[in-house]
This record gives sequence, C-alpha cells and structure tokens, in this order.
Amino acid sequence: MQHSQAVGSQDPAKMNRLYLYRPFVNAALVNGNFKTIVMLPKFVSVNEWVAINIFDFFTNINSFYGVINEFCTSQTCTSMSVGPGRDCLWIDQNRKQLRLPAPHYIDLVMSWVQGLVDDEAIFPTKSGRDFPQNFPSQIKLVYRLLLHVFAHIYHAHFQIVLHLKSEGHLNSLFAHYLAFGREFGLLDTKDLKGGVPSSSAAGTGPVAIGDLYEKWKELEILE
Repeated sequence: MQHSQAVGSQDPAKMNRLYLYRPFVNAALVNGNFKTIVMLPKFVSVNEWVAINIFDFFTNINSFYGVINEFCTSQTCTSMSVGPGRDCLWIDQNRKQLRLPAPHYIDLVMSWVQGLVDDEAIFPTKSGRDFPQNFPSQIKLVYRLLLHVFAHIYHAHFQIVLHLKSEGHLNSLFAHYLAFGREFGLLDTKDLKGGVPSSSAAGTGPVAIGDLYEKWKELEILE
C-alpha cells in the first residue's frame, strides 16, 4: 500500500502567510462552536460517524482542489511543498521515497482514497456489514494524506483562494476537519509540524497548517 511522510526539502520557496492575519484568519462560513458539529450523535456508531464524515471531507477537499488545480501544475509546483523547505514524499509499494510534483502527488492521494471509500469491505454501506478491524488505521492514514493536501493549498495557493473569494469556504472546511480529527483521535500533532525536520537548515521552516492550527487555538476558533 502506498503512503507518504513529510520531510525537509531543499526548496527555499518563500511562504505566503496571509492566512495567519486578519481578516483572512477569521474568514468563515460557520460561526460558533465546532465541538457541537463534530460530536457523535446518539444511536450512531463511532465507525459509522467517522466514515460518513471522512467521506464528506474527502469529497469537499477534492472538489475544492478541482477549482484551483489549473494553478497547480508540474511547472509551478515541482514538489508537494507544505512550507518553506518542507515537502511531502510519496512512498510507493516498494517503500521507495519519491519526490513528486504536487499535482501528481495529490492525484495519487485522491485516487487512493477514492478506491478506499468505494471498497465495500472497508466502507460498508449495506445493512449487516461490519467495518474491518483495520478501519481505524486506514482512516488515520486517509486523514494524514488529506491533511497534506490542505497544507499545500494554504502554503502554495492561498493567494488564488483569496482571488476567488473562497477563504471562508476553505477555513470553515479545514477548521471542521481539524476539530473532527481532535475529537476522534485522528489528528497527530507531528503532522502539523511536518514530521521530523531534516538535519539541514532547509528542513527547519514552518509548516503552513501547523502555524494556522496554533493561531486558531490562540483565537479559540476550534473550541
């Protein structure tokens, strides 16, 4: 099975940090407490609630990326950058680490997740079918991969998001995603920090979503 990990890269690209400042950091379609949105409803199993929400998150971020993907090309985004000097590397079935252009990386993520949610053995939709024992570990991997997509959009394409006047949509979707991950143990703070930095100086830059997560905690937006 394919997956990825965040590592330090040699790309010294400058970070666009407008998402950290007012009014953009406060832009949202949803006002109020995200805790009430993500809480497990009565008479719904945890696995079923997680599956429904992960499917919705996947569908929404896939659609959102589809709006901006014409600006994310192999020429403009030569690597899956999530911060200055930080890339995500794809790990193939032979455990080989691959540095891929962002659109190629994201296409692999979306294709793999689509295959997973379409698999009745993993995402059962028919009555009487149980979720597999490895469902929690599969969901954590899905969550982490989609987190990388969010990180790339904020780091590399936030100006396009502003141009499209879609910052409220993106912020609301991502804040919901973070709150849900916290509530159900899917969010690993190591992923917000971009994994273990490279020993080189190029790998010590901040990760877009890590900074935004800390800012939203400071502003109590996720509570």
